[in-house]
Amino acid sequence: MTSLSPGLDDGPASEPVWEPDVLPGFERMTLPLEPDEDEPEVVATLVRRAPSAPDETGESEADGEDETGPRRVMHRIGAENPQVARLWDELSELGRRLRLPVAARHHAAPDGEPGAAPQGRTSPDATPPDAGVDVLYVHGWLDYFFQTHLADFWEAQGVRFHALDLRRYGRSLREGQTPGYVRSLTIYDEEIEAALDVMGHGRDHRTDRKLVLMGHSTGGLILSLWTAHNQERVAGLVLNGPWLEFQTREAGRKLMEPGIRVQSVLVPRSQLVNLDRGLYARSISSRFDGEWDYDVTWRPDAGWRATPAWLAAIFRGQDQVARGLGIDVPVLVLLSARSSIPTRWSEDMRSTDSVLDVVGIARRVPDVGSLTTLVRIAGGLHDATLSAAPAREQVWRETRRWFRGYVLSPADDGAPRA
Repeated sequence: MTSLSPGLDDGPASEPVWEPDVLPGFERMTLPLEPDEDEPEVVATLVRRAPSAPDETGESEADGEDETGPRRVMHRIGAENPQVARLWDELSELGRRLRLPVAARHHAAPDGEPGAAPQGRTSPDATPPDAGVDVLYVHGWLDYFFQTHLADFWEAQGVRFHALDLRRYGRSLREGQTPGYVRSLTIYDEEIEAALDVMGHGRDHRTDRKLVLMGHSTGGLILSLWTAHNQERVAGLVLNGPWLEFQTREAGRKLMEPGIRVQSVLVPRSQLVNLDRGLYARSISSRFDGEWDYDVTWRPDAGWRATPAWLAAIFRGQDQVARGLGIDVPVLVLLSARSSIPTRWSEDMRSTDSVLDVVGIARRVPDVGSLTTLVRIAGGLHDATLSAAPAREQVWRETRRWFRGYVLSPADDGAPRA
């Protein structure tokens, strides 16, 4: 069975292994999942930065160019062999723990962006000390992980970053499957656990590393529900434009819910009316008025038509939030300062959330937990990390401040780990 984009033919495998990803400098691992409904080959996909192989001097090189021209490309020799691939991973992890010298990845970014060194700080080419923290990022509806600058940001904090493409999204979408289809949001517990197991945060693992979860839109709702039942394993939760409440707010959601529930039982995969006119895609895509490149096979401009089963699952999740999740770990919510109604294109859509009702979302934030920090991003888009540079700088600044204040202890902040 193959995925829906070139270069991701999985083929049979005895066990998951890291393979080159469609994003340069990243690698992916396909996570087999239990059969789900009657659709073929249900999988999720974990993505991370590809470790660089050391050369004879103990340094490493990355693909690409710098000011002096192309850099030499270093390949992990024998990485196609599962045993050798695991050995490379173990050696890379040992090197990180022992803080062996390596050449840093090149980041070409203006001040304030990931990879840029603020005045008086370490050069962007200096490897930050290991903070002892791992981040798992989960995307939203009609989405997949392509935000490499988000990985840059977290890695600049000394964090190990992983992203998860959920079943039937992005790298995990297979021919013959209904995009995004699920009957319950709790089914995602399986791939979340599979990803955490690979990261060393499985239920049976004992680790002194902290875990931070970050979710965008639907991913924010999914991770909020998961965290509520696994608080002892989580050091912090970051929600970027989370879909905590429906656009019509609670009254409209409750009015729609009975009919959607009936459809979800009788015709679960039937297609609902698609109200997406591609206006949000216009605000983010470099092909239109945005600045970001992504695979339109996995993120089509006009979206997919949602199913009653999926929307009923969303409604149940939002109802749980409305009743209170009782999360006690620190939560950061990044939310645009304003919404715009996506009926026709306007320049406002380049600096507002044109997907969700941010007022309704903001009112739901206290229902998430007892220690929530709400940051309203001036000029922020639905995915705040895809906003214009000034708004992105606010995202990085406030996330960094929250991370240092709530996740890192004073002893951990900037201190090398043994």
